[in-house]
Amino acid sequence: MTPLDVLALGAAGVVAGAMNTVVGSGSLITFPTLLALGYAPVLANVTNTVGIFPGSVSGIVGYRRELRGGVGRAVRFGMLSALGSIAGALLLLQLPESAFDAIVPALILIACVLVAVQPRLSGWLTARQRRGHQGGPLLWFGILLTGTYGGYFGAAQGVLLIALLTVFIDDDLQRLNALKNVLAGVANGVAAVVFILISEVAWGAAASLAVGAIIGGQLGATVGRRLPPPIYRTTIVLVGVIAASVLILT
Repeated sequence: MTPLDVLALGAAGVVAGAMNTVVGSGSLITFPTLLALGYAPVLANVTNTVGIFPGSVSGIVGYRRELRGGVGRAVRFGMLSALGSIAGALLLLQLPESAFDAIVPALILIACVLVAVQPRLSGWLTARQRRGHQGGPLLWFGILLTGTYGGYFGAAQGVLLIALLTVFIDDDLQRLNALKNVLAGVANGVAAVVFILISEVAWGAAASLAVGAIIGGQLGATVGRRLPPPIYRTTIVLVGVIAASVLILT
């Protein structure tokens, strides 16, 4: 790695850490950065998961006040997220790399669509919530599936989680966002442990991402929510579409 590579990954980690804390989708910044630096897709995904996990912890710490009174709920749902993440991580390592190459562009584009339609989606979810939809087996199954997705790839995992939580749980949005950070962090952390134990990690790149992500997690918890949402959303979608196009064409 060159000093320029370290700076690029550190900067991507800062942006991703802030994005993940506020809404999610930070991997749509870091994963394409790793690809641009020449890492193979599966190695880039594994390294990205390990590298952004410290940022998830940083974001959880930044939102610790919103977690008060909801630790039990976070533990229960976190167990489902962990189980799903193990399944997703093992799928990534067991399926051939060609399968990942074929699936990931579609996942990135789906993530971009979710980010783009999030304002409309949030309005629809709020309306459903007001009609009395609450948790239960559907929410549990949704968290399990989202954890599986997070272990396999994870871009826009936070968007999926906040959508689920808003539908099924009647609570303040900032408290739900704090819960989202916990569940996404659990999925990332469990997948990172699996990858470290049985796969290859580009440790220099992961360390550069981690330093940036820790800083970004704190920034996201303090000032990230003040950024204009349209700019945030447009940037995420543009980066994601470019990343998907590169993967399709190479």
